[in-house]
Amino acid sequence: PTSAQVSAVAHPGRFRYTLDNDVLTMEQRQFYEDNGYLLIRKLVSDEDIERFRKEFVRICKREVKPPGAMIMKNESLRSQYGQSEKVVNKVQDFQEDEELFRYCTLPEVLKYVECFTGPNIMAMHTMLINKLPDSEKQTFLHPMHQDLHYFPFRPADLIVCSWTAMERADESNGCLVVQPGTHKETLKPHDYPKWEGKTNKLFHGLLDEDETIPKVHLVMEKGDTVFFHPLLIHGSGINKTSGFRKSISCHFASSECYYIDVKNTTQEHLEKELVEMFQKKYDTTSVKL
Repeated sequence: PTSAQVSAVAHPGRFRYTLDNDVLTMEQRQFYEDNGYLLIRKLVSDEDIERFRKEFVRICKREVKPPGAMIMKNESLRSQYGQSEKVVNKVQDFQEDEELFRYCTLPEVLKYVECFTGPNIMAMHTMLINKLPDSEKQTFLHPMHQDLHYFPFRPADLIVCSWTAMERADESNGCLVVQPGTHKETLKPHDYPKWEGKTNKLFHGLLDEDETIPKVHLVMEKGDTVFFHPLLIHGSGINKTSGFRKSISCHFASSECYYIDVKNTTQEHLEKELVEMFQKKYDTTSVKL
């Protein structure tokens, strides 16, 4: 349970993507309905962000090894930097790390999450991204995509991502880029982009991107948090600075969501890729998406 109270004033027919409560203003609700995202400034404290940063460094140094977490690295840098934050670009599925999972339980975050999912909430997918300085290879460019592509559960309108900047994010270090209003569209086919030398494992992108839809760069300061719909088309550019652009995020879903079979859908090839990865990693044949 979170602190949000359901209000007595219902707005049938007006709002599809937000639920009635006393947290969001009418303007904020309408903005999310129209655009598919909502940016809340200075939501997460500097103190909490410093704690997440310290834990990330401990994971990079292998001082802690969270069970089930996927640590993604740029292997080409390991000989130069060893085990350090200069090598690790993502910690995925950190739910067994008590310190990082605190992010998913912050009352100030859940207060907003509940506006989109309702009061019964599950944390479905967690990530701490450390966008490394990039070269002309553009290794860490994330192509425009919809997050629902990775999720075999529905309904989409009861899923929301909470994404918090751990330092200033702007065009120079690869901030989020969104196409407002695209959350109203369907899930589109995704695959690896046809860019030579620029494909990261599981960094799928839209096969057919509509360049006519305007893009908005979300310039965010430390602690700023954006909530967005899983069908919103978004991505991020490369980090042209010498520093690291960190963010921490969680996809939340209503516990009323249900799993779907992705056979004969645009998600089927992703299922095959993930199942093969897990069979190899855990040496097992009995695994389903």
